Amino acid sequence: MTYLSHIPINPLRAESRDLLACPRAMRGAVLGGISDPSEMKRVLWRLDADDPQRPLLFVLSPSRPDWTRLVEAAGWPGAAGDQAATREYRPLLTRLAINREFAFRVTASPVRDDPGESQAPDDDRAHLTRAQQLGWFLEHAPTWGFAIPRTRTGSATSGLDGCSPRSAPDVRITARSRRSFTESGRGVPVTLHTATFEGRLLVTDVILLTQAILKGIGPNKAYGCGLFTLTHPHSEDFYSGGTLNEAGASA
Repeated sequence: MTYLSHIPINPLRAESRDLLACPRAMRGAVLGGISDPSEMKRVLWRLDADDPQRPLLFVLSPSRPDWTRLVEAAGWPGAAGDQAATREYRPLLTRLAINREFAFRVTASPVRDDPGESQAPDDDRAHLTRAQQLGWFLEHAPTWGFAIPRTRTGSATSGLDGCSPRSAPDVRITARSRRSFTESGRGVPVTLHTATFEGRLLVTDVILLTQAILKGIGPNKAYGCGLFTLTHPHSEDFYSGGTLNEAGASA
């Protein structure tokens, strides 16, 4: 069984500030909610900070997690409403079908796939420009089981040379970041380049898309990359990436 959780983070708390500043620290907090050590490598997570006063942490886990410790340390314990919500992800996966359309959000770490650079650090292979990152995403989309349809409104910004707004693929980059930190225990420096992609996708291969959802896409999954969230393409907030209710119930 697979579960999708979301946990509101209180950015004013001391521990929250440490977690929000360092992907390595956030990964540790996420794994603290997973009881089975053998499942930890299969956990995906993503931090959405659309509202900086209430960032949302999304976690996809192979078993039901326990977020009590995380909520007490970095959330809103005692406040009204859900402190953390967790639902089975299977209802969404059963709705995947060829030619079905979804809105999506994913934060990924686009890197070059040149075999000659396979041993190079991700920082040396990272795509740094918006056009490079969009090109990487569109190139790999078929291997993840979906295609990106053309925009309907002209509101998506492709960033690709030669694409007018109305002929562009319906995907855009809404956030880009560069983070530097060290790996725990070894002091090895890590530089992480990420891009958050939002838009519409059309399912072309249910098996491949299911694998992409459950296993994540691209490198650096340990540091908050690769987690897809899907929602109905006609939801009011089209590029929201989907709330937990949308992902579990109405997709």
